[in-house]
Amino acid sequence: MGDPSTVYYDGGCPVCSREVQFYQGCGGSASFVWVDVTQADEAALGSGLTRDAALARMHLRRADGTIVSGAAAFAEIWWGIHGLRWLGWLLAIPPVGALAEVSYRVFLRMRRLWR
Repeated sequence: MGDPSTVYYDGGCPVCSREVQFYQGCGGSASFVWVDVTQADEAALGSGLTRDAALARMHLRRADGTIVSGAAAFAEIWWGIHGLRWLGWLLAIPPVGALAEVSYRVFLRMRRLWR
C-alpha cells in the first residue's frame, strides 16, 4: 500500500464532522490521514492550501502532493472506503461528476447556516 492521501475537512461543521466520523468507522479509512482544519496549525495544511481555502470546501491531497477538492475529493474518498467504491465510480461518469459538483456547491451555501 502506498502513502496515504490526506483529507482536510471543516470540523466546525456538524454535517461535515458526522460524515467524516462515518468514513473513519468504515473499512479502508486507514488509507487516509484525516485533518480537522479547525484544530490543525498552518504547517499541517502543507503547501498550496490555506486555512481559508481548506475551510471553504473539502480538499484531498494525494500521495503525490496534488490537491483536489469538492466532488473530486469525495470521489477519491469513496474509492478508498469499502462499500462506497461504487459511488466513486459513479462520480467518474462525466455528467454525474459535474452534477455532483453543482450539488456540492449548493450544499456549501446552505452549510453557512449550520456553522
